[in-house]
Amino acid sequence: MFFAVYVVVPIFRSIWISFYEWDGLSAATWIGVANYRELLSDDAFYTSLYNNILWLVLYLLAVPAGLGVALFLNQTVTGIRLYKSLFFFPFVISQVVVGLIFTWFYAPNFGLFSKLIEDITGQQIAILGDERFVTFGIIAAGLWPQIAYCMILYLTGLNNINPEQVEAARMDGAKGWSMLWNIVIPQLRPATFIAVVVTVIGALRSFDLVSIMTDGGPYGSSRVLSFYMYEEALSEYGYRMGYGAAIAVVLFAIMMIFITFFIFRMLRQERNT
Repeated sequence: MFFAVYVVVPIFRSIWISFYEWDGLSAATWIGVANYRELLSDDAFYTSLYNNILWLVLYLLAVPAGLGVALFLNQTVTGIRLYKSLFFFPFVISQVVVGLIFTWFYAPNFGLFSKLIEDITGQQIAILGDERFVTFGIIAAGLWPQIAYCMILYLTGLNNINPEQVEAARMDGAKGWSMLWNIVIPQLRPATFIAVVVTVIGALRSFDLVSIMTDGGPYGSSRVLSFYMYEEALSEYGYRMGYGAAIAVVLFAIMMIFITFFIFRMLRQERNT
């Protein structure tokens, strides 16, 4: 019941609104697919779409990175509790705080990253003020807590690995990469599935970091679809609910394509095994 009210109904309602011209207050006017036709000639939409694809590709690095950190933290070494606390820390702080931390980190003149680049190249680079680098800088900020989240999922999965299979593989001479690829990773498929799904969703709803760090700038070059949807539908520059809903529908379609593809791939692998 709650799923229908808070998820299913809003999805179909957004699709319905996308066929209207509506400012959220006055009567809505049916315009058919005009909003979608406008998207096809909207440069800002293509910039946002390109940035979202970039987010998707690079954000998925959080999955193997999280696995690598989890494998390290699953070892018995001196000070492992301290290491776990340090790697877990990004997960418990809000995205707003992450955005502020990295904004200071990239800041010219006093930011640590800016100083490091200056020491290496002899000149400073304003990451968040340069159209070439701004999206990569925001993605790097998002990867910090996302790797921590994937790490937690994999640590849980590693605790549920069948020790008998591991011991049998050791008796057969498996070790290192062979053990990881043939024994450990197949048993981590449930954790991998969840990690990929939440990472894809996180990449596509990357509104908060963009809003905090650049507000879509410079010159709209760091916009993503979720932020552009907000600008068109809810900001003082827009109030175009129908156009914003059309952007939301495109965003939802991209998300469903990626997640459905991965679900079918997982099911096919399960049948083959």
